Amino acid sequence: MFEKILIANRGEIALRIQRACRELGIKTVVVHSEADTEAKYVKLADESVCIGPAPSRDSYLNIPAIISAAEVTDSEAIHPGYGFLSENADFAERVEMSGFVFIGPRPDSIRLMGDKVSAKDAMRKAGVPVVPGSEGALPEDPKEIVRIARAVGYPVIIKAAGGGGGRGMRVVHTEAALLNAVTMTRSEAGAAFGNPAVYMEKFLENPRHIEIQVLADEYRNAIYLGERDCSMQRRHQKIIEEAPAPGIARRLIDRIGARCADACRKIAYRGAGTFEFLYENGEFYFIEMNTRVQVEHPVTELVTGIDIVQQQILIAAGEKLSHRQRDVQIKGHAIECRINAEHPYRFTPSPGRITAWHPPGGPGIRVDSHAYTNYFVPPNYDSMIGKVLAYGDTREQALRRMRIALSEMAVDGIFTNIPLHRELLTDANFVTGGTSIHYLEQRLAQRKGTGAGE
Repeated sequence: MFEKILIANRGEIALRIQRACRELGIKTVVVHSEADTEAKYVKLADESVCIGPAPSRDSYLNIPAIISAAEVTDSEAIHPGYGFLSENADFAERVEMSGFVFIGPRPDSIRLMGDKVSAKDAMRKAGVPVVPGSEGALPEDPKEIVRIARAVGYPVIIKAAGGGGGRGMRVVHTEAALLNAVTMTRSEAGAAFGNPAVYMEKFLENPRHIEIQVLADEYRNAIYLGERDCSMQRRHQKIIEEAPAPGIARRLIDRIGARCADACRKIAYRGAGTFEFLYENGEFYFIEMNTRVQVEHPVTELVTGIDIVQQQILIAAGEKLSHRQRDVQIKGHAIECRINAEHPYRFTPSPGRITAWHPPGGPGIRVDSHAYTNYFVPPNYDSMIGKVLAYGDTREQALRRMRIALSEMAVDGIFTNIPLHRELLTDANFVTGGTSIHYLEQRLAQRKGTGAGE
């Protein structure tokens, strides 16, 4: 087992990893920017190293500085968390070449799944269902692009092969708009991701976003830990997640979960990972795989009792999976609300000093956050300042507990999206369960039309 791990991240995930390490008896080193000097996880770490000024490119994306920090602190492994360098294959390779253990998949796995075209091809070969679309990247020939679109059927969506986070994609409803959309998406993809390749998929009208959480060790043992429903999202950014997914039969989840675990074995995947699917009319369609721990991993931890971050560390240390598939039991229901420092309806960032921080508590409530009273939310990074989770024996109990938790929570000094969460937790369609990925944006458009909540 490792004696010391460097955490190459910030915010709530840095604190989450730190707690997992402390439970395993592992010392932690936290790297941080000048903007995060007063952060809770920095003060709680066994050691901390400032690696640069506030801009991410000068600190959390500064690979030489992170490697140097690991060297001077005699760290043995580096945990990248999520975001920043967590899915950067070059970083993972540099970590390993420098003599450290990267707590995550092998670099070749990150590269394979980081390119959406190669990922779909690998999943297709592994027997995982994919969204109908082009076989690989779109060709240059306009006539061939038109032919592919006709075969797939409109509407279609053009996506950047190296994209992510909801960027680099366009929905096309007519043939007249097709070629211009391809040209524009290629241009944006080249500028944003350094890869102009794009591909085409059938655009599903009202799908849900369903994830399958997997764990795999280097001995080709792999299991799935059930599913999460992440359909409540805006501009492809998730806001509320829950497990299990309401209204989907267990046999369907078990069938797709077994295929995901088998795919991990076939591509020699190692570590924690998440298969993301669009789900419509009883069918799952693979869209991408995230080769890291997810923001929403706690909902799976609550319904399975398995600590995913600790499992990442144990797998990276060369241990075999401590659970078999038959050991995984889904019990109860968990819901997570992402708390963002932003206006709840205009979605504009709200950095600044938190003058009062009162997190909720009570039965079944978990709060993952690095925030505290007098904490200054810097303007340089993602707006998420925490996650509130509610667990219950049933979905109805989890919903009731979350409503109570949100009514108790108070954050002063900045705007947060807590009012939006309170509203959604009483929304009749969300309470029923099974809303599509378009539901929130449609609801917000209606609200904007009436001028409510501005």
